[in-house]
Amino acid sequence: MSSVVVVGTQWGDEGKGKIVDLLTRYADFVVRFQGGNNAGHTLVVEGKKFVFHIIPSGILYEDKMCMIGNGVIVDPGVLIEEIDNLQQQGLPVTPSRLMISETAHLIMPYHASLDQAKEAALSDSQKIGTTGRGIGPCYIDKVGRVGIKAGDLNDDALFKEKLKAAIDEKNFLLTKKYNAAPLDYENIYRKFQDFAEKLTPYFGNVSVELDTARKNNQNILFEGAQGTHLDIDHGTYPFVTSSNTIAGNACNGAGFGPAYIDSVVGIMKAYTTRVGAGPFPTELFDETGNELQDKGHEFGATTGRRRRCGWLDGVVVSDATRLNGLTGLAVTKLDVLSGQKSIKVATSYDLKGKKVTAMPSNIRDAAVVTPVYESLEGWKEDIEHVREYDQLPTQAKDYIKRVEDLVGAPTNIISVGPDREETLLLTNPFDKQLTS
Repeated sequence: MSSVVVVGTQWGDEGKGKIVDLLTRYADFVVRFQGGNNAGHTLVVEGKKFVFHIIPSGILYEDKMCMIGNGVIVDPGVLIEEIDNLQQQGLPVTPSRLMISETAHLIMPYHASLDQAKEAALSDSQKIGTTGRGIGPCYIDKVGRVGIKAGDLNDDALFKEKLKAAIDEKNFLLTKKYNAAPLDYENIYRKFQDFAEKLTPYFGNVSVELDTARKNNQNILFEGAQGTHLDIDHGTYPFVTSSNTIAGNACNGAGFGPAYIDSVVGIMKAYTTRVGAGPFPTELFDETGNELQDKGHEFGATTGRRRRCGWLDGVVVSDATRLNGLTGLAVTKLDVLSGQKSIKVATSYDLKGKKVTAMPSNIRDAAVVTPVYESLEGWKEDIEHVREYDQLPTQAKDYIKRVEDLVGAPTNIISVGPDREETLLLTNPFDKQLTS
C-alpha cells in the first residue's frame, strides 16, 4: 500500500489534473482534500478535453473510487452539473464510484452573493481577484461554526434552522452594507431539497473508508487544488485562496493520519503563471511573455481569465519543496519552452540590495523584489513526440537537472504535451522502493 499526495508548487494551474489522471492508473482511491469549484483541472485524453471543478480527476477511470473529503467545500449545483455532463459523455458517476464526505461544507447561494458584492465594493488596488464563487464566505462560516454541512441535508429540521438563521444575517449584510438584492429563503430551501434528493446517496464517512483501504493495502492518491503560494497561511497573503493548499492538509481534509503518507509529488510548470492579482516577481511584459501565453494556451480553466506569464521562479518552487516536504517533481509544459534561444530561471531575489532566497512574508516586500536570473541554453526541437527521457534534447535535460539542484527535489514525471500519452514517467511515486 502507498499513499501519494499531489500538490501544486506555484500559484495553481500547474497541470495537476493531468498528473493525477496519469497516476490514477496505479491508485485504488483518488481523494480531493481542499478547495472548491474555484479550482479547475483540465485533462486531454485521446484528443478529448475534460474540465473538473469538484469531482476528482481520477473519475475518468471507471474502476477507481473517487472521494470528496471534508476539507472540500461543495457547491451542490456545480457538482450535479459535473455528474450530469459525465453521464452525457458516457461516464456514469454512481455512488459506487464517488463518495462525498458528510462533513464537507456546502457553498450556499448567499456565499456567492456576498463574495461578489464584497469584491465589487473594493477599489481596484484592493481587489483580491476572487472567482466570485463563494469560496471565502463559505470558509468564513465554517470557521465561525455557522456553516451548513452536506450531512445536514439528511436532517430537514436542522437544515431549515441553519438556513433561516443564515438568510437573516446574510440579507442584512447584502442590503445594508453592500446595497445588494436580498435572497429568498423559500426559493433556496426548495432548491436544496432537490439537491438533497440527488446527492444524499453519495454521502459517507470518507475517513473511515480510507482507513479501511489502508488496512487492505490499497493505493490512495490525494489530489490538491490551487498551488502552494495560494495557501491561506503560507502564500502571498492576502492574494491567496481560503484554504490550506499544502500537502499537510491532505490529512486534515480527508481524515487520514500523517504517518501513512509515503510521498508528495509537486507539480511544477516549466515556467510560471498566475491568475488574478498579487506579487509575481518573474512576470514578463514583453514578447516572450506573450509567446508563453499563446503557446501554452494560458487561460484559467475556471475563470477563462488570461494568465500572467513569466520565467520559472526557483524561489517559489524551493519554498514549495520545503513547505510540502516534496519527494519528487512533476514538470509540466516543458514543450512550451521549445524554440526559446535562452531560458531564464530565478535563483534568488534582490530586496533593496539584500539577497533573499524565500518569498518575503511582507506583501509590500514581495511586490518589489527583483529576480536574480541564471540563463540556460534553450533548444529548437519539438519534443511532443518524445516518449523516453534519453530522447530529450541535451539542453532540456540540462534545464531539468539545474532545476532539481536548485530546488532540492528529483524529477519523477515530465509532461511534453497536453495529452495523457505525452508524459514521461521516470519514477513511479507509488513504488516505495523507487522513492525511498
